Amino acid sequence: MNSNSSLRIGITIGLHHEAETLWNNGIKQNAVFLAEALKHCPGVASVVLVNTTATPITPALPWDQARWPTTNFEGAKDEVDVLIELGGQIDALQTDYLKQRGARLVSYCCGFEYVHAMESMLFDKPLWGRNLFVNQRYDDIWMVPQVARISQPYFEVLRRIEARAVPFVWSPVFLEERTRGLPEDGLYQPRVGPRRLSVMEPNINVVKFCLYPILVAELAHRARPEAIALLQVANAEKMARENMEFITLMNQLDLVREHKAVFLGRHDTPTFLAQNTDIVISHQWENPLNYFYLETCWQGYPLVHNAHLCADLGYYYPDNDVAAGSARVLEAIDAHDAQSLAYRERQRGLIARYLPGSAAATEVYNTLLLGLMQRPAR
Repeated sequence: MNSNSSLRIGITIGLHHEAETLWNNGIKQNAVFLAEALKHCPGVASVVLVNTTATPITPALPWDQARWPTTNFEGAKDEVDVLIELGGQIDALQTDYLKQRGARLVSYCCGFEYVHAMESMLFDKPLWGRNLFVNQRYDDIWMVPQVARISQPYFEVLRRIEARAVPFVWSPVFLEERTRGLPEDGLYQPRVGPRRLSVMEPNINVVKFCLYPILVAELAHRARPEAIALLQVANAEKMARENMEFITLMNQLDLVREHKAVFLGRHDTPTFLAQNTDIVISHQWENPLNYFYLETCWQGYPLVHNAHLCADLGYYYPDNDVAAGSARVLEAIDAHDAQSLAYRERQRGLIARYLPGSAAATEVYNTLLLGLMQRPAR
């Protein structure tokens, strides 16, 4: 076992394809960003990403393996002092192996697992079936702050250990790589005429769903129809074709009746923003901080949102107040272009608190690691 001044850390991922995209969910990005953040801790000697599936590690991975070394569990099991289980789960035998070595095991929770569990049971959406393994040998549970309110008790009762909120971490490294080939590096560009509104909620559960953003856009359109060219709702094509409740409800809206709304499939955020968007409208329910907000604001796009943990970003409206949201849309239409450069710089300054290397985040993570190693292993 290494001393506290030279900890070797592994962070799990769960690859399903050797060239898996970074943009289908935030988990892989989260692992990379956490790795980058932990490298800044004075007590950390090395950080490696640990794939827990059978998918081979090849040069096709969408990140620099010299910067973020990646291996499988077999390659890491004797080389880590702390394994942070984030994007892939280890089993009981693997846990026992690490424990016999004296390594510490941390559960890093960045998903709203209570909602996933609730929906799987209520709506017959298989999640684990008979193969549920709840590891009860974690030495600590770290959770990003946006999932604490709804999922912390769920984590603690099942895993039988206290959970603690940790700093949320994000970096523009992948965003900037993806936008490098786009016109103007994908940054927001002022334009003349009616605005294109975009909604990009995933629509895979109740936490980030498109309905309230659509209603925000509808109210803005009723107030100023000449100012709005189009509403684009991504990740909604299947509902718009097959779900009669969605179709019938949408047909009540002026935007739809006047053929100014389109319902699209899945798009990666940087490209869709750069090619299709002037204003983004968002809504969340118990997930008040996520990468999408930071990506949008970093690129200078007006983001109309209700995420209270980052209320200083973009154009904030409270709770489910769609009237307030529509007023912020109109404000962005009228005033954003005149101060778009200053807005982008202000957003980047505010987002700096989430970047790897942030002094406050580094101090918290270093303190957590020191405490983890000082406590007896479970």
